[in-house]
Amino acid sequence: MKKWGFLLIFVICGVTAFKIVPFFQGEKGVILNAYNENGVVEGKLSFGNIKKVDIPVEQIYQGNLLLVNSKHPVHNDGIKSDVINLNARKELVKGYRLFNSETYLSEDIASKFSDMVLDAKEDAVSSFLITSGFRGFGEQSKLYEEMGSNRALPAGYSEHNLGLSLDVGSTQGKMEVAPEGQWIAENAWKYGFTLRYPKDKTDITGIMNEPWHIRYVGLPHSAIMKEKNFVLEEYLDYLKEEKHISATVNAQKYEIFYYSVTENTTITVPTNLHYEVSGNNTDGVIVTVFPDNV
Repeated sequence: MKKWGFLLIFVICGVTAFKIVPFFQGEKGVILNAYNENGVVEGKLSFGNIKKVDIPVEQIYQGNLLLVNSKHPVHNDGIKSDVINLNARKELVKGYRLFNSETYLSEDIASKFSDMVLDAKEDAVSSFLITSGFRGFGEQSKLYEEMGSNRALPAGYSEHNLGLSLDVGSTQGKMEVAPEGQWIAENAWKYGFTLRYPKDKTDITGIMNEPWHIRYVGLPHSAIMKEKNFVLEEYLDYLKEEKHISATVNAQKYEIFYYSVTENTTITVPTNLHYEVSGNNTDGVIVTVFPDNV
């Protein structure tokens, strides 16, 4: 497996070097005015030729950056369509064990998790297991009835209902003290995962410290959240406020845009770059633009 030599450089517009206001379309492509912190234009950035992309309003409820909590329930459109029984796909269970034979997860997320823990093995950390993955609404409802509101969420209000989250354990002990827990806390962001419920953010998440619960958001978002010590609620508020930020992760440049969406919308993206679109499950979408070699 690839061993990470991870370089992280941030140019968070409006926080460090300069702020970029919303773009306008020029004849040659997308042009951005680059302002310094005093509001003076210092130059222009161009993304080359552009194309139009239709964003249906349903996109708000689809993607890797969906906010699910006590105020924002899962929509059916947001549930991953590639959820599988991991016990039936042994080729995906590499570098970790399953707590039981009825463990479900997005196939894509399972593959990414396996890549991550196989890299951890190179650091002599190798006792991972998945204790819980995707849960249907029926299973979540039963869990809520059995465990109560202090230890579980009602059906539709848990990230486990998406297929993007999983609970990770260790055969060596509790994640709070096990090498696997420490490795996850230090390295999961490099692979697009984030610790969803850290102990210093319970007033924001409304959930007690869960060092075992990780959530996939993807790069560069996990890197920015790690650098700024954000949980998902804070990160999405930050994007909504800034409208556009830039980040360079492992020598790759990313441009991230927030769009408010209340109806079917058309946006523009550069033709020479890739892009990903994710809703926030509340009121808009996040568009991430990046080179084709990422």
